[in-house]
Order: sequence, then structure tokens, then C-alpha cells
Amino acid sequence: MSFKAEYIWIDGTEPTAKLRSKTKILGDDAKGAELPIWGFDGSSTNQAEGHASDCVLKPVFSCPDPIRGGDDVLVLCEVLNIDFTPHASNTRAALTEVAEKFAAQEPIFGIEQEYTFFDGARPLGFPEGGFPAPQGGYYCGVGADEIFGREIVEAHLENCLKAGLGLSGINAEVMPGQWEFQVGPLSPLEVSDQLWVARWLLYRTAEDFGVSATLDPKPVKGDWNGAGAHTNFSTKAMRENYAAIITACESLGEGSKPLDHVKYYGAGIDDRLTGLHETAPWDKFSYGVSDRGASVRIPWQVEKDGKGYIEDRRPNANVDPYVVTRLLVDTCCSALEKAGQV
Repeated sequence: MSFKAEYIWIDGTEPTAKLRSKTKILGDDAKGAELPIWGFDGSSTNQAEGHASDCVLKPVFSCPDPIRGGDDVLVLCEVLNIDFTPHASNTRAALTEVAEKFAAQEPIFGIEQEYTFFDGARPLGFPEGGFPAPQGGYYCGVGADEIFGREIVEAHLENCLKAGLGLSGINAEVMPGQWEFQVGPLSPLEVSDQLWVARWLLYRTAEDFGVSATLDPKPVKGDWNGAGAHTNFSTKAMRENYAAIITACESLGEGSKPLDHVKYYGAGIDDRLTGLHETAPWDKFSYGVSDRGASVRIPWQVEKDGKGYIEDRRPNANVDPYVVTRLLVDTCCSALEKAGQV
């Protein structure tokens, strides 16, 4: 009996890539076998010109399709040129190289994905032609006067768990209609692949409710929190001693590293990283214990235990997880290796 495979990929839209997907019908003989490569028209996804428009889809991660059910699957793909080299928009290939280089240090990530629901042109929970009560009661709140979209959030969570994704939690965020889910702890490639699939499931789930979800880092201008993708990171050495924690933090602040990272942490980052609303200014680097106004936070229990992880609070909600994990692994693992803390 045939089954449906939803092939998902990241397009070439700039400055922020979009997710695309289409359905392939596969026969019984494909069950349990390696999923076939496929192709698409790159001239329609900002990935090719019309005179040479073919691009290749290579499956890299698959999981059960919780929406269609049965034997149907979701298939995350990376984009290749027709000579099977990585396409210019393929950021996964660069992460693969760095992850393999530093695999012995056992880097692990947990990414906190914030997002905002929109009903038409306004955030879910915002009254027509005006604003709701100021921020204060919405974060982790309860009640119809403070929480908007919970039924969508619960459906998305259930879909992610049915798909076997490594989610570790959800919560309502500081602004009405704003929520967060967490993926991890997982290896760099695992957390990135699964975050992209979880994002696809977020958009697809919200679609059934007639609501859109956005990763805009500053969906409402003014005195409202932005949306980030706080990235928690550790290596084997960091999980064993505090000196490695400090080395990692210091490495992120060395020389041009702060700006080298921030410029790839998502479009519109200067609108969000203002120094207000639990952010550090985009052009200044700092780290501190239990400090949500720092670029990088060391959780209080990490200092107390003398080991653990760090939280890079700078990445935008719209960051490419393949890029942010690659930058953190490359910078921190290189520094730890140089310091002999591996």
C-alpha cells in the first residue's frame, strides 16, 4: 500500500529563509528503505534562475507525520545542486563539517523557540484598533483574559511528540499571543533538524485554526518584548568543570567574535537587542550569572554546581539553527581545545 512523504526544505529567501514542502507518493517497497532523492523548481524558491532551475532534495531526517497519521512521514531535506554539491542556501553542510571536527567534545544544545500568533494583521489577543493591558501577567499566565492561542499550542505540542521530536517544554511568553517551545538537549545536527521540523509543524498546525505564526524578532514595536531563540550550549568539559564555562564565555567576547556572531543571529536583531526587555545591546558583549540583561547568561545553579551550560540570549526567533549551532561549536570548542580543557 502506498504512503505519503511530505518533503520539507529551506528555501533561498533573504534575509530570512522560508520553509517549503510538497508531497511524494511512495510505494510499499519504500517502507523501511532509504528515502529517495527528489527535486524542485529552484526558480520559484529564490534558489535558481529559470534557465537552470533544477535543484535536488536529499533526505536527512524523517519522522512520523502526526497530521496525516498512518504510515505517512515528514522528510526534512537539504538542498543540493544537480552535481550533488551543497547549494549556496544549504547551511546544514557547513554545520556538518564543524560538528564532525569537534564531535569528541560532545557539544549539546537546547534551543528555546519563541514565536507570535497573528490573527490577520494583529497579534492574537490584541483588540482591534488598540492595545491590550501592559506586559506583566501574560508570562506563564492562565485565564482567557491573559492567554490566547492555547488550543493551537497544545495541538502543536501533541503533533511534535507524536512525530518523536525531542521537545522538552512549552510556555506562554511575555506578550499576548506570544509562546515558546524548547527543543533539546540534543547534538548540533539533531537539534537543528528537529527545530526546523517543529517550525514546519507550528505553521501547519496553526493553519488549521486560521491563524498564522511568525518568528519576527520584534512583532510589535514599542514597549513590548521581542521574540528570541535563546540557545543553551555545553560540551563535555563544561558539564564537568566551571573553568570551561568561563573559557567558553570569554571566547564569545574576544576580538571581533561578538559582531561575527550577531550578524548571523537573525535579520532585524538591532530592533530586538536594545538593552531593554531582558536583552543586552546588540553591539556590546557581556556575560554574567543569572543575568538576563547579559549577552550570555550563566544560570545560577551552574555557578553553584561548578559545572553545566551557558545560555546565549542573543539569537533572534528567526535565526537559522544550523548557523547558530555552528558558530557556537566553532568558537567555544576551538577555545576549549586551545586551553587544553577538553
